[in-house]
Amino acid sequence: MASPDQAAATATPGAAIPPSRPEFSARAVRWFRLNQDRLRALLIGTASLLMFLIAWHLLTTYRVVFVVKFTNVPAPLAVYASFTKAIHDPKFLMHILLSCRRIFIGFSLAAIVGVPLGLIMGRFRLVHEIVFPVAEVLRPIPAIAWVPMAIMLWPTNEQSIVFITFLGSFFPILLNTLHGMTLVDPVLVRAAKCLGARETAIFREVYFPASLPHIFTGLTVGMGVAWVSLIAAEMISGQFGIGYFTWEAYSLVQYADIALGMIAIGVLGLGSSLVIRAAGQLVMPWRSR
Repeated sequence: MASPDQAAATATPGAAIPPSRPEFSARAVRWFRLNQDRLRALLIGTASLLMFLIAWHLLTTYRVVFVVKFTNVPAPLAVYASFTKAIHDPKFLMHILLSCRRIFIGFSLAAIVGVPLGLIMGRFRLVHEIVFPVAEVLRPIPAIAWVPMAIMLWPTNEQSIVFITFLGSFFPILLNTLHGMTLVDPVLVRAAKCLGARETAIFREVYFPASLPHIFTGLTVGMGVAWVSLIAAEMISGQFGIGYFTWEAYSLVQYADIALGMIAIGVLGLGSSLVIRAAGQLVMPWRSR
């Protein structure tokens, strides 16, 4: 019978040796140390959501009236029952898909126009002097005020809603991109010029990378404002969409559906912002390090 040493000697040379328990424990400890901040944030966030649900349940169960009335607010279980019913309804899914399509089109157009325009305004003073006053006059106008004008400007409600969504996200993207351009270190620009870089190379290698953090900040803020603008437009002039679903539920006195629509808007907005943050980490890996 072969001894353990002989068996080890006759083992296949390329066979993988499973890691020992001490090595596995060391890797687990190292992973925990590297991700302890994320785990802590996840635990605190989960606990915060649970506390919110418990408080919501207690306030609606006992119909608390203290400054704010919770007599007609639906309980979490009622909203969950409405959710289980809605996910099997193709009409509810169509509302969500139409809102997501409007957000995608309006936000994409705002990013395509806002980012290059902000870069150009930050680089050329004449363009800044021409565009900035007009942008500052239009920027404070809320999305609801644009609804009648958008209906007159565009031939269909769909185009007018996309236009309002575009306006809501355009100005945060433009201003944050412009702010990022103003913070570019002029020493880097002079160094690039001394090395013989032309204007296009300076834009590509200096201005754009230095402005990326502010650009993605503008994209994140613009996505939130885009959802606000979209919901306002759908409530007033839309016939489909999650905003229209929420307003229709209010008109039909379906309180659980109102809360369901609000939660759906929050979840969709959160998911959109997370997608932008993930894209920012891919484009700017040096920030995550």
